[in-house]
Amino acid sequence: MVNAHPGVSHNYLRNPEFNLWFTVAMPPGHALALVIARLHELASAESTRALPTLRLFKIGVTLDMTGERAAGERGTPEYGEERRAQAREHAFDGDDVAFIRATQGDFADVARPFDAVAAALETTPAAVLAHAERLQARGQLRRVAAILNHRAAGFRANGMAVWAVPESRTRAFGEFVAGYRNVSHCYERPTYEDWPYSVFSMIHAPLASGVEAVVEEIAAATGVAERRVLYSSTEFKKVRLPYFTPEYDEWEARCAREAQVLA
Repeated sequence: MVNAHPGVSHNYLRNPEFNLWFTVAMPPGHALALVIARLHELASAESTRALPTLRLFKIGVTLDMTGERAAGERGTPEYGEERRAQAREHAFDGDDVAFIRATQGDFADVARPFDAVAAALETTPAAVLAHAERLQARGQLRRVAAILNHRAAGFRANGMAVWAVPESRTRAFGEFVAGYRNVSHCYERPTYEDWPYSVFSMIHAPLASGVEAVVEEIAAATGVAERRVLYSSTEFKKVRLPYFTPEYDEWEARCAREAQVLA
């Protein structure tokens, strides 16, 4: 039920009492809270907690392919809350939407991959690259890159360390954790009475012991002891999310029709 939604990019079985973890996004004009409530019903879930990103400390990882880097090596995050806020200042126009639709799939493995994009947009490769640079300057395009399968590359352990951090320390703590090079994602999310963890950090390592070592190092350095490490036992879905496609409207239209039938 959850995988069938076009806005679900990741869906995992994890070890805590909240055992199904998925990410879902919707285009502007769609009510995300209603979608989550509908997925809760369709999946016959006992309890569902929405955990939107309140602050983005980091997205992006630099994996050590040499084995020479210390587990706790640090660096400056390339994309965080400042860039995210910058992106929100700019609305997408029709040309932007057309550009996104033409570039969000896989590029052909050819010497000049942007030629096909330019042909689809009835423009030139130089204009395509210039448009990409504008979106990147606005914070709306993070990168153009090859995607490495980190598990195939030997980084088989991925742990989502969640931390119960005092509100007054959340920002400083999140920025500290985001500085670790093997942390790919770090967010502040809302807490609940039955889920007190406000900072989420995804840690990558070849073995689970490496993940646990970084967690212990962070706890010792910050004094934040209350945490859990969530490991995925089953990957139900992991895709790159397509934007500005008709599938979102079609999914909601099906739900509306079903609701009318039930009524």
